[in-house]
Formats: sequence, structure tokens, C-alpha cells
Amino acid sequence: MIQKLSLARYADVLELWEEVGLKPRVEGRDHPDQMKDQMESANVVLLGKLISEKLVGVVLVSHDNRKGWINRLTVHPDYQNQGIGKELLLAAEEYLFDEEGIEVYSALIFDDNLVSKQCFIGAGYKQWEKVCYFSKRMSLDS
Repeated sequence: MIQKLSLARYADVLELWEEVGLKPRVEGRDHPDQMKDQMESANVVLLGKLISEKLVGVVLVSHDNRKGWINRLTVHPDYQNQGIGKELLLAAEEYLFDEEGIEVYSALIFDDNLVSKQCFIGAGYKQWEKVCYFSKRMSLDS
């Protein structure tokens, strides 16, 4: 079962991100104080999959009141290829639609992340080849 996670599980989330090779920005947006502020806002929720109390998958879901964002969808390597990623993705969509009324969902995926691409394609997402992503960061951990 997928459930909303509290900040009490945040150390587990950071550990999971590190185990799969995501680099938490603990000096910036992933700092516990920053995450606390984000999770206390109305626009962010952290969803997790637990098996025997072990966090094996997580997704950070956010929105801007018109579009939902699926962020950092992660499944522990020992639990991959079991449908947990798709389960988390569908739970994120359900949260955005049922609780927030959001009907457009997006994700940014590195071009070489074929596993994530296949998960999103399998869930009906379309890759927009002509979209060019820009960002401006005030620091490397932003």
C-alpha cells in the first residue's frame, strides 16, 4: 500500500535516494528544514511504499495549482521490476486528481534513464521531443 509519509521518515527517504544514485541536495532544497517547509505547504506531498516497515519506494509530488509534478520517483534496487514504480506513479496521479483537482502531470527525466522513461510511457505519458528545459539556480544545491 502507498501512504503519505511524514517528515519523521525523511532520513529513510534520503538513504533511499542515495542507494539509487540520486544525490540529495542536503545543503539546499533537500535540507530537512527546507523539506519541512515544503511538506507543510499545501502543494507538496511525499508518498512512499513500505514493505515490512522498510521504505522501498518514494515519490515527491508537487503542483502549482494547474500542473502536477512527479519528482524523484525512486524504487530500491532490490525491489525494482515488481511494479512498485508504476504503483507510486499512479498513486501520485490519484493524489493530484482526487485531492487537488489537478489534471495535467509532468516529470523531468534524464535522457539516459531508460527505466524511468519506460515506466512513464507504460503509464500513458508522452515524451515531448521539442521541449527544451531551462533552469536558473542560485546555488548548486538549489
